[in-house]
Amino acid sequence: MPIPAQVRAIRQDDFPAWKPLWDGYNAFYGRAGETALDDRITQTTWQRFFDDSEPVFALVAEADGKLLGLVHYLFHRSTTRIELTCYLQDLFTAEPERGRGIGRNLIEAVYRQAKAAGIRRVYWQTQENNTVGRRLYDDVAEYEGFIVYSRDG
Repeated sequence: MPIPAQVRAIRQDDFPAWKPLWDGYNAFYGRAGETALDDRITQTTWQRFFDDSEPVFALVAEADGKLLGLVHYLFHRSTTRIELTCYLQDLFTAEPERGRGIGRNLIEAVYRQAKAAGIRRVYWQTQENNTVGRRLYDDVAEYEGFIVYSRDG
């Protein structure tokens, strides 16, 4: 039986264990090889987690000294609320560890962090074809039917 994963704040010395999870997350969304994120983005993202002036945060799931999953989230203003809103931006569990409840635990940890900050709304987006992830999301949140548009450049 696997050791239960504990969710905790990320630490500076987690980088070597966090980076493969980050790379796995990005590969899942097609950012690998020639389309991989520029290393400057990864380094900037990493530094933001430890900058008190940045509203960007990271938690990791750990068991037996090994990182098994990550979640990144940020707090921001909204035109439809007075209090801040929480955007859960990145969620990833290492493939061999899936099915253990790690994703659920990471989401619930973000819910707790948001609540502690006086934030009621947590939201995120995923690809329509992420059927495994969406089974979990349907269980822990409400699908609001939005379609996401974006443009770079």
